[in-house]
Amino acid sequence: MNAGLKSGKRYRYGNACSFECPYLWPLKNEKYMNFKKASLIALTGFAAIASYAQDNLVNSLNANASAKAKEKFVFTPVISINCTDVKNQGSSGTCWSYSGNSFLESEMIRNGRQPVDIAEIYTARCVYIEKAKNYVRMHGAVSWGDGGALHDVTNMYAAYGALPQEVYTGLNYGTDKNKFAEMQDVLKGMLDGIIKNSNGQLTPNWLPAFTAVLDTYLGKVPESFSYKGKTYTPQSFAKEVIGLNANDYIEISSLTTAPYYTQTFLPVPDNWSFGYVYNVAPTDLTDIIDNALKAGYTVGWATDVSEKYFSWKNGVAFVPEVPFEKMSPADQADLFNGPKKEMTITAENRQKAFDNYETQDDHGMQIVGISKDQNGKEYYMVKNSWGVSNDYKGFLYVTKNYVQYKSTALMVHKNAVPKTLAQKMKL
Repeated sequence: MNAGLKSGKRYRYGNACSFECPYLWPLKNEKYMNFKKASLIALTGFAAIASYAQDNLVNSLNANASAKAKEKFVFTPVISINCTDVKNQGSSGTCWSYSGNSFLESEMIRNGRQPVDIAEIYTARCVYIEKAKNYVRMHGAVSWGDGGALHDVTNMYAAYGALPQEVYTGLNYGTDKNKFAEMQDVLKGMLDGIIKNSNGQLTPNWLPAFTAVLDTYLGKVPESFSYKGKTYTPQSFAKEVIGLNANDYIEISSLTTAPYYTQTFLPVPDNWSFGYVYNVAPTDLTDIIDNALKAGYTVGWATDVSEKYFSWKNGVAFVPEVPFEKMSPADQADLFNGPKKEMTITAENRQKAFDNYETQDDHGMQIVGISKDQNGKEYYMVKNSWGVSNDYKGFLYVTKNYVQYKSTALMVHKNAVPKTLAQKMKL
């Protein structure tokens, strides 16, 4: 996910995938060749966004807070699904990996398995290798950077397996948190040098050289390792310990540019693998989430967060009835001091926000429950990956209107989709 440009500022969320198997190298599939050239040009514009933009995104939200928000909201849990501890992605645009792997950890719990602390940076490393292949194949005409999409997590899980955090931290240069800006500058400079093709023909050495840079910054990947007294490879660990089937998970969005209940290209800069999503109506998004949570499934959530009405500090997000810029200074200061009326969401105003860059693929999180405020209105309980420094120790409460308006994609188990919708979607 990648926040791109908004109000003259650059933010980031992530990127996507390509590979030597059908679902990871979709350009081999004829339907993926029908994109307009303009789509690739649009993606290219985001190629230079660096890791530090993740810090810019978080810092840009610092002012989105009201003094008495914590005491003015009273949330009562309705549904609360087990999830693993809140983590901190540090100075890296890897929220897609943190949220996607947290989603898989909850799936382990749902299936009755002891959850594993899955190594998010191993997943990210695998994406960087596949993204590099795609970047070179496309002569640099795709996005480059830290980020990715939720489907990258399941794609890499299927292709590369997984590692526990204790085996692969990705902290190989003296830091205790991710700090990827220098690494990404090196990687992109290297790739741009490769696509110059100064020799007139690419050598087979570029990919091992690229991988060696990842080894230097993130650490080498062990061919085998010991976990709880047994030896595994990344592939056998995914199969035997995590025990999930990547084909069980689907990605969903809502666009007016394609028929509902069909699959369509997800047009965001970080969809570097040119992945397709199931297209549904905005109200279907929340119907799917509600059905999933009631059945014990969590939901991976990709969304825009660079809005005045998203407060990380106060842990609340909603869509105010009156646009922020039209509010009085007093109303702006009071924005998060208790429940407020919301704007009505339609397919048309959702698509307009998407098309004019108001909605971008900023961030990835995990929806883990439902709560009600003091007026009986339902909010989704959302697990973030920015540590525990906010009012709700790393969690947020987000209205259904916000999810309908600002979501770029959902990831769910296909069995979590309501039966009527599943039939329309031909799951």
